Amino acid sequence: MSDDGKRDSQAAAEPAEGTTWSGTEGARAFAAVEAATDWLLGYPFVFRALARRGIGAGAVIVDYGCGPGKVADRAARLLGARVIGVDTSPEMLALARAPGTAVAEFHLVEGGRTAGLADGCADAVMCSHVLASLPDEETVVSVFLEVRRLLRPGGPFVLLSTDPDCGGTEYASLRIGGPGPARAPGQELSVGLRRTDGTWQEVRNHAWPVARIPVLLERAGFRDVLQERPTFDEARAEADPELVRSRPWTAERERPPLVVTTALADTARAIPR
Repeated sequence: MSDDGKRDSQAAAEPAEGTTWSGTEGARAFAAVEAATDWLLGYPFVFRALARRGIGAGAVIVDYGCGPGKVADRAARLLGARVIGVDTSPEMLALARAPGTAVAEFHLVEGGRTAGLADGCADAVMCSHVLASLPDEETVVSVFLEVRRLLRPGGPFVLLSTDPDCGGTEYASLRIGGPGPARAPGQELSVGLRRTDGTWQEVRNHAWPVARIPVLLERAGFRDVLQERPTFDEARAEADPELVRSRPWTAERERPPLVVTTALADTARAIPR
């Protein structure tokens, strides 16, 4: 984010403690989140999973839940693909349409359907931390069904999520609830995200246990589900070297909190309507 963007984000009024990211103020607050842990152990491995599936120059990638567009922009520049950002928030999309973005176009998700995008329009779909905003399994499956509608047959879906069982650990830019018993699917938990000014923003999220995700993907018509938990040692080869050297990453080394799930759109099942 540019210095001007940081100042604008930090100057905006912040959402109330524990609220979700909504409206103009919430969108700007989210844009000011540092996300260092994600850029170390998350997003580079989403890009790697796409590249390993042959997604590169000439391919069309939909970033479902693109937020302020930083990850979509990086994917477009790194992979050389045509990236389309979609989100349920008009305010997030307004921020994502920043001057100089490499994202090709943006679309609003309304009533669970992405306006202006046809069935099978995408060679791949990526989706980062959207599950945390979804309260129950029906809602998760409905999102997965829309993702599958957008995918060409056999296209990869790469999903980045946080393991709720890593609660009670403070990461460089992430705090996941607190210690305690395993959380049920959809159960509310508080997550802290470090802002670029060093302060923390608390937001209400929903827990989605890692083992439950493949079950829900299969219900929505995906197959060949694979999951990986990127480690710090792997990040040495994938993440920005300057970021890797920037801090000790003690918690990230000991207990990596992010999971990348990859699945393929099942060619044997009709596109859901």
